Amino acid sequence: MRFNVFANGVIFKAFIFVCTANAFIFITLMMTAKKILLLTAVISIGTMCAGRSYAQTMAHTQTIITGRYDTIQVEVYVTDSGEKVPSSELFPVYLFTRANAQMRKMYAAWTRLRNAVYVTYPYAKTASYVINQINKELVGVTDKRKRKAIIKSHEKELRSQFTSKLKNLSIYQGKVLMKLIYRETGNSCYEIIDEYKGDFSAVVYQGVAKIFGSSLKQTYDPNGEDHAIEILVQQAQSYYGY
Repeated sequence: MRFNVFANGVIFKAFIFVCTANAFIFITLMMTAKKILLLTAVISIGTMCAGRSYAQTMAHTQTIITGRYDTIQVEVYVTDSGEKVPSSELFPVYLFTRANAQMRKMYAAWTRLRNAVYVTYPYAKTASYVINQINKELVGVTDKRKRKAIIKSHEKELRSQFTSKLKNLSIYQGKVLMKLIYRETGNSCYEIIDEYKGDFSAVVYQGVAKIFGSSLKQTYDPNGEDHAIEILVQQAQSYYGY
């Protein structure tokens, strides 16, 4: 009877131990499962966030690479060192403003000078040609009468061609013409008259020029005070085909 009670106690304790052990194992398994599920959820969320960030980065990168202006072709300038530099030509931008009184005055003076040069330059070229012809014909001629006849013939020709035209020139245009004659011949009008008509005629014509506020002794300085005329003369040469 005692043995049975002892045996029953041992069995009961063993049963309690087994139940306790099974409960501990069950609880441990449940906690491990929860940790695994929690870890799996964290990994899934992290993967989703990382995937979304990567997708956004790739989308932004693709926008930069395949941008709207990435395929525009430009010219290439090669430097002395061999470096290639993109270059392009910009369209000009024109700025306009209203001219003030000083600008209008300068423009009016320039227009006046331009018209004078364009009108008188052909006469200066003709005068240069005629003087060169006279000089060629006077070479070796020592007789005064023959020299005078040669000069008279060319003078008559010039008068018939240009008298009416030269009379229509203004005093300002006449001053410009004398400068252009000096440019084309290398001599002032006073020197030319003195050479071919005599010093008395030169003095008389110089006196007349003085009355009108001019001078037959005008020279020409293309790099100085007559630089503006020189610019216009070069334009006139292109215009007339000289």
